[in-house]
Amino acid sequence: MMKAIFANGCFWCTEAVFQRLEGVESVKSGFTGGEIKNPAYREVVQGTTGHAEAIEVEYDENIIDYEILLYVFFSTHDPTTLNRQGYDIGTQYRSAVFYTTQEQKLTAEKVFEKLNSDAFDHKIVTELEPASEFYVAELEHQNFYNQNEEYRYCQLVIEPKLKVLREKFTPYLK
Repeated sequence: MMKAIFANGCFWCTEAVFQRLEGVESVKSGFTGGEIKNPAYREVVQGTTGHAEAIEVEYDENIIDYEILLYVFFSTHDPTTLNRQGYDIGTQYRSAVFYTTQEQKLTAEKVFEKLNSDAFDHKIVTELEPASEFYVAELEHQNFYNQNEEYRYCQLVIEPKLKVLREKFTPYLK
């Protein structure tokens, strides 16, 4: 299994998207990119830890490759908005790709360049950083959408992202 780490706003949204991809074996919501060890959700959401809400994806590269994961990532959030996704504002909601291998870095650079040249009206502000320690969030933040589909937040914020996933990435869905 390979690992990929992405941050693009609320981790509940990102988790729900990547769980639906064939070849993705697990998705964990958590935090990375900050200075504090073992941060708690209540600390991260205050924006004082330097961490981003993120997901750690374990995937089988024989079924789905990293480049497809990147295109899913870029298609299901606004990578041109600095430190903001919808109503979620702050560096803890930044758009970032945390590469775990040199190959992932090179693939991400290629995708960034292609998307910056023809996919968005504004420049991509997504950060590209080497992966650092990933801290798994508390249990109540894991598998959130699947356990809380009826919540208003899930319907208003997560469901539109899943709609994009279903429309653009049908061949890659479970």
